[in-house]
Amino acid sequence: MTERSCTHAVQNHEMEQKQFQAESKRLLDMMIHSIYTHKEIFLRELISNASDAIDKLYFRSLTDDSVGMNKSDFGIQIAIDKEARTLTITDNGVGMTKEQLEEHLGTIANSGSLQFKKENHLSEDNQIIGQFGVGFYSAFMVAKRVSVKSKAFGETQAYIWQSEGVEGYTIDACDKDTVGTEITLELLEDVEGDADGNGAENYSEFLDQYRIQRLVKRYSDYIRFPITMDMTKSRKKEDSDEYEDYIEKTTLNSMIPLWRKNKNEITEEEYNDFYRDKCGDYSEPLCHMHVRNEGTITYDALLYIPSHTPFNYYSKDYEKGLQLYANGVLIMDRCEDLLPDYFSFVKGLVDSEDLSLNISREMLQHDSQLRMIGRSIERTIKNELKRLMKNDREKYEKFYQSFGLQLKYGIYQDYGMHKDLLQDLLLFPSSHENGKLTSLQEYIDRMPEGQDAIYYAAGESIARIELLPQTEQVRDKGYEILYFTENVDEFAIRMMQNYQEKSFKSVLDSSLDLESDAEKKELEEKQNTSKDMLEAVQKVLAGKVGSVKLSGRLKSHPVCLSSEGELSMEMAKTLNAMPGTEGEKLKANTVLEINPNHAIYQTLMDMQQSGSEKLDDYAKLLYDQALLIAGMPVEDPVAFSNRICALM
Repeated sequence: MTERSCTHAVQNHEMEQKQFQAESKRLLDMMIHSIYTHKEIFLRELISNASDAIDKLYFRSLTDDSVGMNKSDFGIQIAIDKEARTLTITDNGVGMTKEQLEEHLGTIANSGSLQFKKENHLSEDNQIIGQFGVGFYSAFMVAKRVSVKSKAFGETQAYIWQSEGVEGYTIDACDKDTVGTEITLELLEDVEGDADGNGAENYSEFLDQYRIQRLVKRYSDYIRFPITMDMTKSRKKEDSDEYEDYIEKTTLNSMIPLWRKNKNEITEEEYNDFYRDKCGDYSEPLCHMHVRNEGTITYDALLYIPSHTPFNYYSKDYEKGLQLYANGVLIMDRCEDLLPDYFSFVKGLVDSEDLSLNISREMLQHDSQLRMIGRSIERTIKNELKRLMKNDREKYEKFYQSFGLQLKYGIYQDYGMHKDLLQDLLLFPSSHENGKLTSLQEYIDRMPEGQDAIYYAAGESIARIELLPQTEQVRDKGYEILYFTENVDEFAIRMMQNYQEKSFKSVLDSSLDLESDAEKKELEEKQNTSKDMLEAVQKVLAGKVGSVKLSGRLKSHPVCLSSEGELSMEMAKTLNAMPGTEGEKLKANTVLEINPNHAIYQTLMDMQQSGSEKLDDYAKLLYDQALLIAGMPVEDPVAFSNRICALM
């Protein structure tokens, strides 16, 4: 009986059309309208089912010589007929009997693959993909009619199952020469939609050979049997400028995932080519991590750190995540839960045999599995970064220039919860070796005996920080200073509080306390002697500074501004520059420090004692000078200019 006569026979048996169970009807309606996010998924599901069918026969061939086929004999074929608007997927797998067609296709969510695993006591390592028996029905998202012609291994009679959806199905005998299954989809007609394009549906895209090729590459590239399709191609005629079309059987999938190969079989060029192809980057990656994890949950991972910052990385448009595969079949294109935000720069994929998927195979049933994989990947990334820092400092510093800021954000976020994981990865320029980047551990290792804190200074640039008068005393003591030039630096350090029991201290803090006991005593005596002058200056600067005092740390500079409390001047400047802070500005509690060993000190003392009216102008001028030294804007530039002119 030919296919045409087979179809005719089915039409003559319309009275024998069988109905889906009521529960199956409801589930089928859900399949078509809500379970799957994208209609294109149907191809992934049908190919996965075909792969399962081949796996079953291949599994049998290992112990049954009557199968008469080697692994290289198995495959999946896709055929397009634009005139008939049909898409056909054919496999030479185990096939189905009439009873199996009834059981597996007539009852939705009855998985033949799952039953096969149970009957043969197969472990999770065996790559039978299907679990729920519902993927087949995704075909009705794009097809008005589905025909399944199948001949089971060991049987002489083939059968055809046909359905137009929820109304039911028919099963009848038909001719089929070879063992396996052939699924033909008669595609729905395109829908134009309204004037704005709403409601439009393009089903004809699944009759485009290049669209099918891309979908196979995207979702089923690592199915381990060849997926072939006769593709129309063009070539130049011999001795002519004209071109002619010809048909070429093309294998659409690569079959063997790179991450499943032994590492010693893969060249650096292969790793890099895979990265450029899968991660959409024209540059080579900085490094890669090829992981095989076995334990509570087994997975393979191929991870990459880019060599440069994506143009939108620090914007809300950037989307993090790794591709998630289950047995080589793409489940999610971007699984955010596998990467914490502070490692969001990592690209690549994870493939696991142990995932418990929902019925659409588009998401996991158990978040705990993702969390376990995520924690393991987190450790892998950190260990790789520590290895780079230790063994290839130049490459690590290149990475840090691109993504170090994200590590600092990671420490600041969640109230410092991740500081223990990230703090060893931080680098800062420092006063050691002219601003060369240093880690906190390296800073600790260089600390002289008696130093009990890690000193830092925050500012717009290294050059500006090095000019700060407050750094003179720290350098004179022989202490190294970390330079914080990024807005998040000081916020991150405040969350850390300490490193290896060494507290962080800003050289701009008013309570730095580096003077000797004798120096403190001398300063206290001068402070008492200068009490009236200091109070007069503070009165002039009321509302601008919290207090005015003599300084024991200034050497060559007459004045400086320091801060008291948790909010420093740089932190206040950063917070005030954020969107939505146009109203009342935050102010750090500042202290104006005056150098008692500078000539300006005696001038102020003389003015106060003589009652000179110029004391007010001098106090304001010194405050503006301190602002400029600190890299802060002068509050009233015109008044500042007028005072300078008056002095001149």
